[in-house]
Formats: sequence, structure tokens, C-alpha cells
Amino acid sequence: MSSEWILRPIESRDDAAVAAIIRAVMPEFGASGPGFAIHDAEVDTMSASYSRPRHGYFVVEHDGRVVGGAGIAPLAGGDPSVCELRKMYFLKEARGHGVGEKLLRRCLAFAKEAGYQLCYLETLTGMSQAQKLYERLGFGRIPQAMGRTGHFGCNRFYTLDLSSALSA
Repeated sequence: MSSEWILRPIESRDDAAVAAIIRAVMPEFGASGPGFAIHDAEVDTMSASYSRPRHGYFVVEHDGRVVGGAGIAPLAGGDPSVCELRKMYFLKEARGHGVGEKLLRRCLAFAKEAGYQLCYLETLTGMSQAQKLYERLGFGRIPQAMGRTGHFGCNRFYTLDLSSALSA
């Protein structure tokens, strides 16, 4: 098996693996109760949910296994020029290899290509490594949530002006 990290668009065969990653990682950070993305209807059908226009979800494969993923979609209840970075999670074995930055850059490139002007994300206290990555790539913290994501459990919010975002 190859030991390279492969980034690619999600396929239907990845749905169970991505759902398992989301359900394994979110509780690690105390994000398993009400108001978190772990309960979103799309978790079990990510490939179908992200097959619509201006939606994209990408997975990271290593040694033939999906070990992480992240996506871009319109911000629910937001301006059409605003997208949301969604469900960016990695198994422990995939962390610390720089693949998170590569995947985030891929998502941001997709967002620009899809015509979005601003990227929004929600996270929470305790996901400090992710927040360092967001800030390193130019995301700035904002004081309150945007849109109507239903993720009232999140308490950290960021945006990035895609016109000034780093290239993929």
C-alpha cells in the first residue's frame, strides 16, 4: 500500500467512513451533545449532500483508508456570497502531518472557484490546533455566529475574505 496522503472529492463509497470519523472525533472534543454537527442529517450521506452546485467535500486517504475530510457549502441562512467550512475532522493518526493545511487550502480554492467571497466557520474551545491553522491561513475571529447552522454548541467563529486568501 502507498504511504502517501491522497486528497480527493468524496465518493459514495466514503460515506460510512466519513460518518464514523465525525462520530469518533467530535466526542474527543466534547462536541457530542445537542447543537453540534455530529447530529446533522447529512452526516450519513455526505457524498449526496455535497454533490449539489457550490458544495464540495474532500477526503484524505492514507494507506487505502479515509482518515479525514472537510467541505464547503453555502452558509445556511446567510448571504449567497458566504460559504461555510464544514465538518473538517481527522482521525488521530492523520494529525500532525500537514495534511490539514493541504485540505483546508483545497477547500478554500474550491470556495473561490465556486464564486464565494467570504468563508465562515464555527468551532469550539479546545480545538486549539485547528484554530491555530485557521489563523495561520488568514481567518480572523468574529464575536458571534453567522447564519442559521443550528450549531449552538459552538463558541468560536471565524471568517476569511477569499479575495485575500492564500492560494491552494
